[in-house]
Amino acid sequence: MKSWFVMLRSTSGRVGFNVFLAALLALVVLVSLRFGALKLTYAEILETFWLQPEGVDWQILWNIRLPRILLGVLVGGSLAVSGAILQGIMRNPLAAPGLIGVSAGGGLAGILIMLVLPQFGFLLIPAAFAGALLTAALVYLLAWKQGVSPVRLILAGVAVSAMLGAFSSTILLLNAERAGGVLDFTIGSLSARSWPQLRQVVPYMAAGLFVALCSGRKLNILALGDEVATGLGMRVERTRLLLLAAAALLAASAVSVAGLLGFVGLIAPHMVRIVIGPDNRFLLPASALFGGALVAGCDTVGRMAMYPSSAELPVGVIMALLGPPFFLWLLRRRNYEA
Repeated sequence: MKSWFVMLRSTSGRVGFNVFLAALLALVVLVSLRFGALKLTYAEILETFWLQPEGVDWQILWNIRLPRILLGVLVGGSLAVSGAILQGIMRNPLAAPGLIGVSAGGGLAGILIMLVLPQFGFLLIPAAFAGALLTAALVYLLAWKQGVSPVRLILAGVAVSAMLGAFSSTILLLNAERAGGVLDFTIGSLSARSWPQLRQVVPYMAAGLFVALCSGRKLNILALGDEVATGLGMRVERTRLLLLAAAALLAASAVSVAGLLGFVGLIAPHMVRIVIGPDNRFLLPASALFGGALVAGCDTVGRMAMYPSSAELPVGVIMALLGPPFFLWLLRRRNYEA
């Protein structure tokens, strides 16, 4: 077993693991295209895409399944990379996008639009996106005191998240008769998402992923501590702000279209780190690939959970079933305290 870990943590092993995750992601996409309320064979899928771009099968594949799968891949990858960045910045293995208030801010904005201002329903995605980003900025400002330390950032994020969560709960209680309509958003769901939602968030996700994937070496240096990073010539505060902005942008984009989808930013980076180690040059792309496969796979399971009924379980429910056991296992890992 140790020899396998030594091999996987070499440069060639890490590159090979990323290739494996890319293949796994492709497999998950293919399986997800096949299964749903209407099962299709791979021959039918190929024929529909290449020979018969019309009819019922085409509408199901092109307008329902494909954009939903691609959105799930991007949402999972964005949340996973956001979690990996935050864990590196804060030097805290339990850091996740919700820790800096992004989920709470996006959730509050989304709930306000859906329950208090339903006439502006067309602004749901931009409102949730703006709420998430503004909350991240507020947390950063509250944590600032001649610089931002990881501990102050965590404490400010927890406080702001709790406060915004209380506001969200109050709005839900005051509008209990209509609260069922926002259940999917508060749990996390990809239902009824298609090309318009995908086009809205792709530019932001692409920008955030580009910045993140180019910052692996900087995260490695930050992990050595602020004093060492400064001694190596890094402008620590500016670098931390840039990386925090990228993490917030990725998480805000995901929350705006998928709602309050939890645990992805915690589970995916950890699973990858266990295999290939903490080198962020390889950890970040591997987290993106694994996070995308994880969300797309869980969404497929949710769609098939009540087959042959057309009802489905939101992806957030499946993730919530996976997250707590993983979290408890993580707490019990040997040498976790170290």
